[in-house]
Amino acid sequence: MADVSKWRPLRLSGSQPFTQQQGVYIMIGERTNVAGSPKFAKLIKDGKYEEAVSIARQQIENGANVLDVCMDEGMIDGVTAMTRFLQVLASEPEVAKVPIMVDSSKWEVIEAGLKCLQGKGIVNSISLKEGEDKFREHAAAILKYGAATVVMAFDEQGQAANYEDKIRLCERAYRILVDQVEFPPEDIIFDPNILTVATGMEEHNNYAVDYINATRWIKANLPYAKVSGGVSNISFSFRGNNIVREAIHSAFLYHAIGAGMDMGIVNAGMLEVYEEIEPELKLLVEDVLLNRRPDATERLVEYGETLKGAGKATTEKKAEEWRNGTVEERLSHALVKGIDSYIEADAEEARVKLGRPLAVIEGPLMDGMGVVGDLFGAGKMFLPQVVKSARVMKKAVAHLTPYMQAEKEARAAAGELVKAQGKIVLATVKGDVHDIGKNIVGVVLACNNYEVIDMGVMVPCEKILERAKLEKADIVGLSGLITPSLDEMVHVAREMERQGFKLPLLIGGATTSRAHTAIKIAPHYSEPVVHIVDASRAVPVTTSLLSEEGKSGFVAKHRANYEALRKAHAAPKQTVVSLEVARSRRTPITWRAEYIPSPTFTGVRVLDNFPLATLREFIDWSPFFHTWGLKGVYPRIFDHLEQGPQARQIFEEGNALLDLIIEKKLIFARGVYGLFPANAVGDDVELYADQKREKVIERFHFLRQQANREGSEPCRALSDFIAPKETGLRDHIGAFAVTSGIGLKELCDSYRCKHDDYNAIMAEALADRLAEAFAECLHKR
Repeated sequence: MADVSKWRPLRLSGSQPFTQQQGVYIMIGERTNVAGSPKFAKLIKDGKYEEAVSIARQQIENGANVLDVCMDEGMIDGVTAMTRFLQVLASEPEVAKVPIMVDSSKWEVIEAGLKCLQGKGIVNSISLKEGEDKFREHAAAILKYGAATVVMAFDEQGQAANYEDKIRLCERAYRILVDQVEFPPEDIIFDPNILTVATGMEEHNNYAVDYINATRWIKANLPYAKVSGGVSNISFSFRGNNIVREAIHSAFLYHAIGAGMDMGIVNAGMLEVYEEIEPELKLLVEDVLLNRRPDATERLVEYGETLKGAGKATTEKKAEEWRNGTVEERLSHALVKGIDSYIEADAEEARVKLGRPLAVIEGPLMDGMGVVGDLFGAGKMFLPQVVKSARVMKKAVAHLTPYMQAEKEARAAAGELVKAQGKIVLATVKGDVHDIGKNIVGVVLACNNYEVIDMGVMVPCEKILERAKLEKADIVGLSGLITPSLDEMVHVAREMERQGFKLPLLIGGATTSRAHTAIKIAPHYSEPVVHIVDASRAVPVTTSLLSEEGKSGFVAKHRANYEALRKAHAAPKQTVVSLEVARSRRTPITWRAEYIPSPTFTGVRVLDNFPLATLREFIDWSPFFHTWGLKGVYPRIFDHLEQGPQARQIFEEGNALLDLIIEKKLIFARGVYGLFPANAVGDDVELYADQKREKVIERFHFLRQQANREGSEPCRALSDFIAPKETGLRDHIGAFAVTSGIGLKELCDSYRCKHDDYNAIMAEALADRLAEAFAECLHKR
């Protein structure tokens, strides 16, 4: 395994920033290379640069993170073609956002490309082929342009083919770049030469093994350096047989990435999933790549002959196979996979076929969401995937809505419209501005045919109950993240009892718990009060509460469970001492003036439009995953057998949105903090207007522990740690308030207007993390 302690991210940019994530492979699209794509080469020769950009777009859609652009061809003017293509590409926002790898064997072409880049790109490549002086000259120029560079394992003696030569040349180049040119080591990308295997020549049989071992050595011995390579070279012996080539690429990448390979140039649309390679083919391919037996090449060639010519047809068929199903099957597949590319066309086809828009929703769309719900409940889908499915569902419904409205107007009297399963009023209670979890629950419920009335955040009790009456709601759901929200939920429950409500009350949010709901909230309301752990439980609980057949059994079991919790809580537990005794056991501190630091200022200061890029460095990512229902600790969650792949995907998507938020200044952070003269008075702390300490501007009341502890363990209060007033010592206390949500509502509204709840929730989750990071940043200051 690579030495992860010797790692810094590679930071690149097109029109948007791109930061490498540790352990995440960077895909470099190769089809914008005239040597790798005959179609691209013809378009460039014909001067059809706008059409050539469409190939770049396809590579990005197929997963390319970086585009390799190469114009090295005898009949093409490299400088002119590189300049013109990059200028046209820069005018296409969806393509221009991706970093560019300027690829050429001619320095003048590379320099022409660098002059056109909007952001930080990569040069491919420089080497020691022309000696150290030219190598230093080119490296210094690249540094001036602010680019990263690929360094080929090539020197005055030629190309490094074996393991020993690869590591010798890479170490030599590294020392020149870092020690002499002062090139940032994290911007050095070594290409230790991926050479073709299975050529029939015995000396070529270990090429893949040598590359993999050289990669492992570079990551362990050349701090922060990256490793890349032209992946398609490895399979050149099997050109024309795409099935074998894709299997070779996939298996090679599996082993090379395991050794520390950071990126590679490959056709992003032609990669087989390693686990899905046909077992016999995988065995034969890995025999070749790992040089496990002398007849490995012959065996793979023989197997390949049985497949030759089938590659392209098989690949194309596999890529779009689901599009050959019925419209009902296509809709279900799109929902389960979160694919929105065809959803409007398919929804329209289904409407025409089934005759009514509601038949589409009631039939294939709800069937598809039913599959999503089943997979989610079984732990085979994760919350981010469910929200993506919901986004597809919303786009389909948005297309059908005008037809439904027209039908509603025409058939209102006939009563033929499908009634929602139930109407639910959701709100974050008064005093709480957090709504990420509530929003996720709302999306899941809405996509299971419940009508959701989302009242937002900071909603007073009277407003919630007025709306519930007005809407004739079937259920009320309360959400809260902070501790004071618990008391507000108790207040709402009491008011629902006082006003005679007869509908269930759902309780959810990070600060809530099953025990608190049973002990503190449920006793104040006669109807069912149910704690919802997460979004995955919202639908089954709601369905049970609104089911004529299943409600009584569900409620009886639920009440029994809550009664057991209350009895367990009432059982004798740890004893407490009186407040008088607790105060006599305050934290023993010997107060001296030299122990009390003096602040450099007192009063209040404002941090306006604080840089989000700075806050990013302080983010605690673990709660970010918890928002999406993924339990684990960052970064170990990436290694989780089931949750790891989804955690990594949501981490990448979250960081991509954060990149956009920072670049486009979509939200802003603001903070205020102050340091005040202060002294403790008993369990309280007094804050003073100035150093004269005559005018008290605020008094904080703190609780003291009263547990009956053994031995001399003190009963602490926060006031114990501020110098008592009677000592005459001058102490101080700090306070702050921060937000990273300025502009968040507008950003989320813009996403929701496009039926994109996924990115709306993602933005809320990121803003939440940035606010916590702001607090951490202020602590450090």
